[in-house]
Amino acid sequence: MPTNLTYTQLLEDNAWLRKSGDSFYFQCTTRTVQESKLFPVNPYIALSYYNAWYRWPELVRKISASMSPEEVGDRAREVSSYVNAISLSTIPNFFLGGRQFLIDMGMINPTDSLDDIHEVLDFSRRANLAYHRQTGHVLNSDNSNRAQILPERALQVFEADAIGCVPGDRLHSAVAGFLATASQYAFLKNCECRLGIHNSGPYQVGANEMLVRDFVDLAEGDYPWLDGVASEIEHNNLTMPVIMKDTHFNIVDDWGSFEATPSYDHDNVVAVGLYTSDYLSDGYIPVHMENAGDLADYLDLLREKMADATSQLWKRMAGWSRDQMIDAGSLVYYGVFKDFAHFAGTYEQDDWCMLDERANRMKPLMNDEYGRDAIAEVVGFISLTSQQESPYVMSRYAAQPADMWSAIPYAVLHDAPSTATAGPIRPGVTSLEPKTALYTTTRGKLTQDECNAAAKGFVPKVFEDGGRYLDDQWVKNNAASDRARRLYEATQEHSRHLQGRGSLLQREDIEKIRNG
Repeated sequence: MPTNLTYTQLLEDNAWLRKSGDSFYFQCTTRTVQESKLFPVNPYIALSYYNAWYRWPELVRKISASMSPEEVGDRAREVSSYVNAISLSTIPNFFLGGRQFLIDMGMINPTDSLDDIHEVLDFSRRANLAYHRQTGHVLNSDNSNRAQILPERALQVFEADAIGCVPGDRLHSAVAGFLATASQYAFLKNCECRLGIHNSGPYQVGANEMLVRDFVDLAEGDYPWLDGVASEIEHNNLTMPVIMKDTHFNIVDDWGSFEATPSYDHDNVVAVGLYTSDYLSDGYIPVHMENAGDLADYLDLLREKMADATSQLWKRMAGWSRDQMIDAGSLVYYGVFKDFAHFAGTYEQDDWCMLDERANRMKPLMNDEYGRDAIAEVVGFISLTSQQESPYVMSRYAAQPADMWSAIPYAVLHDAPSTATAGPIRPGVTSLEPKTALYTTTRGKLTQDECNAAAKGFVPKVFEDGGRYLDDQWVKNNAASDRARRLYEATQEHSRHLQGRGSLLQREDIEKIRNG
């Protein structure tokens, strides 16, 4: 029967589908297909696409019933979480990857599950719009590959509180050691992918530039394989604003990766900070930022804890079967949506750490060769039969008669047969050990129910009195108002230099305050 969706909804869905596919193609083909000696990366990526296709529509409805995508995007802009540029840009693509595989196998038609497709695409597009509202773009690539996400009030705090360092001093050396160890640990605990690392910026800081570096899901939390291994890591998310001299970050792309001119050189780091935050925190909370020595000591301690956790994790993962490695990796990819549930207070471990039985039936296909070729064809070569277009077509980046994702045919508005949904979530399976530890948050270690109850009852201070809608454009014309002062003071609450300083500070004032 014809769909109940409107022509406008289909136009918007197809435009977002095509925009997402073009961005994804650019990102994938500038990185190549990767293989690992430990994890079957491509097989688990392919399997995650099926799981997203079958499970996300119902989970989107569950999240939407508690919190709109715009509100999740607005809250995520105020803290560090898995709701960031990389997860927001990949959500439509992982979901549509499952759809494209099934279309190519002849198991579904492009006119199937249209309500499901609309739910996921509409939700992800609206969340992206809210998250990126500072510049009015939808993706970083729309803004010439700049990820200018944060409002002025947050950046003022980062700049004012950043602690200066020079090559050779303790803090400068501790930062280099921490960044190297944190990157290695984040890569491994995400099953050898970089989804746990995110960057935003660059932000202009006088003659310098600031890059805001996030490491998420570091402690005991959603991933059961971190239970015990990460028990000594006290913060789940860490943010390090890094101010660089003589460096221009010419690319911070849709996956939160950066390129700089000249190349990133740690000797050009002139100041740093360290913060934690999550879906339960009022913005960013400083971590051991009393002085340079305090921060250097903590970074060295953290480096040792992460090195130990990395060693323990290697031993745990080395004992896993191939099935366990595929399950864990696919759940990391599939889980790019999971923090939406944390913000909304609807998180359930079985929703996000199980393979739907319909996805799991594809696992026997996932040997290394099939997984590699499937991913290479769908996101690199665009060579699946179902991806081919008319010979007159020249796609955006590939310039070939093919597009990554099949559009929804508009004939469903008239008489083309269609279906609405793939149906509810079915029982899940996993070969992984069940989760046993509590969830690490900025309010301590909580049970799942405590996390959800806290999230449902939480309203960030910057959202009070309509503050959610007071953006930089409003502040520009109302900086002297009491509402602007309260908004800025809420962000400055934990600042060592700006607490209570209000909304009338100019950048020159920040520089003077920082320099004493």
